[in-house]
Amino acid sequence: MIKGYRDFIVRGNVVDLAVGVIMGAAFKTIVDSLIVGLLEPLIAALFGKPDLTHVGVFYVRGVAFSVGVVLTALINFLLVAAAVYFFIVTPINKLRPLVTEEEPDATDNELLTEIRDLLKSQQDPSQ
Repeated sequence: MIKGYRDFIVRGNVVDLAVGVIMGAAFKTIVDSLIVGLLEPLIAALFGKPDLTHVGVFYVRGVAFSVGVVLTALINFLLVAAAVYFFIVTPINKLRPLVTEEEPDATDNELLTEIRDLLKSQQDPSQ
């Protein structure tokens, strides 16, 4: 039971997930600073308040509905996605060919052709 637990913990995808969570938490501070330092002042200049939670508020039977809360969450998501894409995914994709020197994977047709040729050579004694 302990061996199975150890194998589970040291498996690559668990370690990758842990690193991803830690990096995500650290990256959150960068996104938060972008929001507080750049986006909230822009919103304050346009709407008079530093966030969108008070924008688009309407009441139905005394219950408040806020479109601004949803807009704030959407903007935060788009900022995180943009930051991850432009600062992590794009540089890694550009660096990957420089780091790996592996040959490109053979296509299915090339593999099937190799298998056919090997089988043919094993059946035909003249080759």
